[in-house]
Amino acid sequence: MNKLVIVLLSFMLLAFASPALAKDAAGAVGEASEAAAEAIGNAEVAVGPNFLLGAAFGAGMIILGAGWGIGKIGTCAVESMARQPEVAGNIQTAMIISAALIEGATFFALIVCMMKI
Repeated sequence: MNKLVIVLLSFMLLAFASPALAKDAAGAVGEASEAAAEAIGNAEVAVGPNFLLGAAFGAGMIILGAGWGIGKIGTCAVESMARQPEVAGNIQTAMIISAALIEGATFFALIVCMMKI
């Protein structure tokens, strides 16, 4: 319950803070913003050490989360098979499908994390 309250408060704070921090359309169309838009449009985005550090941190978090999720699936599946050996085949099939879906999401997240956008 406490985690849910924290998440909801975070979203409410984000919803109220975003308009306050955003610029209006008239303020955004200045000489500096036009020059920045032209520079971004004409040049490639430079990949600096901060981007690479963020990508490495994101990839590490993704792998940790996927490893924890697949480990939890395996643990629960083995415990379920030990309690009810007669349904071990069904449990194993569901476990393999769940692990494959987690791996697919993990690979997608890694690719998104390594993109140069």
